[in-house]
Amino acid sequence: MKKGSLVLLVRNDRSYLVEAGKGNLNLKEGNVDLKQLLKKKFGDEIKTHIGKRLSIVEPNLKDVLEKKVKRLPQIITPKDVALILAYTGIGQGDKVVDAGTGSGFLSIIIASYIKPGKVYTYEKNRQFYNLAKKNLKMAGVEKFVELKRADATRGIKQRNVDLVTLDLKNPEKMIQHAYKSLKPGGWLVVYSPYVEQMSKVSKEIKKKNFSSIKIVENIVREWQVEEFTRPRTVGLMHTGFLTFARKMG
Repeated sequence: MKKGSLVLLVRNDRSYLVEAGKGNLNLKEGNVDLKQLLKKKFGDEIKTHIGKRLSIVEPNLKDVLEKKVKRLPQIITPKDVALILAYTGIGQGDKVVDAGTGSGFLSIIIASYIKPGKVYTYEKNRQFYNLAKKNLKMAGVEKFVELKRADATRGIKQRNVDLVTLDLKNPEKMIQHAYKSLKPGGWLVVYSPYVEQMSKVSKEIKKKNFSSIKIVENIVREWQVEEFTRPRTVGLMHTGFLTFARKMG
């Protein structure tokens, strides 16, 4: 294990993302000297100072997004990102425009999915732009993402792209730009937190030569299995509406 390598330490239902060789991890089950990791490999175990064991696991993108990537604005959640990937059918080598970037969460997942393709992402807010730049590097996808500090409502330069995603204020004003950017058969996906916004987007989409128009609300309900089996009382239900449309001609 190299110094600074990201490592996931797992004990029971809890996991901790740490950097090998740097500092200590302080838990209720005892302290872990992270220098010990330099003599370990993935699949080994490590002990706290009172002998409690943790498994050493190689972290994946999900772990980095959940435990390392910082967030400022509201993100498009993984359950909604999964629908975007599945419903549009994008794949390796594709080109995608993402406006606006926010914390970079969506761009990171899409870039990881389509590499060696490219994501062109637009963010006009300086604070969000700076955070996204750090997050892209942290996730190791910076070479597959071109981050632009620009207002996408003034136009999208890219042409013949496979997918345009819109998650910003007044997305209905972006439909014309998205249409010009997409190749025939390319997909537009608009994230709308409110019915009123979704309705405006739908009206603008119908003015263009789009087909396969679909509006989806993705609700995931988690269950608990203990003495009795029932849905969890608290869960992440409504997040937003996803409007899908495919450019024809």
